[in-house]
Amino acid sequence: MGFTEDPDYPQIIVQYSSGFLVSKVMFTACELGVFDLLLESGEPLSSDSVAACLGTSTTGMERLLDACVGLKLLAVEMTQEGALYRNTEISNIYLTKSSPKSQYHMMMYYSNTVYLCWQHLAEAVREGRNQYERTFGISSKDPFGAMYRSEEEMLKFMAGQNSVWSICGRDVLAAFDLSSFTQIYDLGGGGGALARECVSLYPNSTVTIYDLPKVVQVAKEQFVSPEERQITFHEGDFFNDSIPEAELYILSKILHDWDDNKCKQLLAKVYKACKPG
Repeated sequence: MGFTEDPDYPQIIVQYSSGFLVSKVMFTACELGVFDLLLESGEPLSSDSVAACLGTSTTGMERLLDACVGLKLLAVEMTQEGALYRNTEISNIYLTKSSPKSQYHMMMYYSNTVYLCWQHLAEAVREGRNQYERTFGISSKDPFGAMYRSEEEMLKFMAGQNSVWSICGRDVLAAFDLSSFTQIYDLGGGGGALARECVSLYPNSTVTIYDLPKVVQVAKEQFVSPEERQITFHEGDFFNDSIPEAELYILSKILHDWDDNKCKQLLAKVYKACKPG
């Protein structure tokens, strides 16, 4: 029995096998501040200028910038003085720290935590469990141990989650008319970006963020100001502590972290606590 080879197969295999390079180029340019510098400069810059401003090697920076051009994250203009680089629209919107829709913090979380765990995908498949213990020396029974292994890491994770909601939070909350619900609990609401979108879209509602005490503390200090009176906090562990009565419960990016039994346990508690009607 013969095999017919599709002419696109070699290209597809090369793209798949080198896909990790694409991610790392973007992560590195974000981490070094390339996109922020080009935005702040207000004009295209040479690779030498970018390298000097960011304290990198000239050769390494030129190659990184050219790779970003290939990924359409940067544009290049050839002049008599040489190549000049500038951000593309997509980089200005999503990869600069100052943009309202910035994904910078999520990029850093992917680079410093998720990317490291995925190096052990083969072990994860063989063992059927996450790889935090092999990667960070933290028990795999505690999926948030790696995310919250220091206040700095917790801040990165919470900022990353917030950045995702800056893009799609309003669309998610507007998918159904939630205006009839005034008392809302956001279980595992973290840095409060989804809660903020909710009270903005439904101004008659109040949202209580239910999360671990250390998460609540960081959220109050870094993300939610006291002036945002429609957003309040409840400290606790929703698996081990009681869940107060409310009209609506939000479980966003929660259930996928736990096995079926834990999910059933949590959903049963929510059902029991939910205000009748």
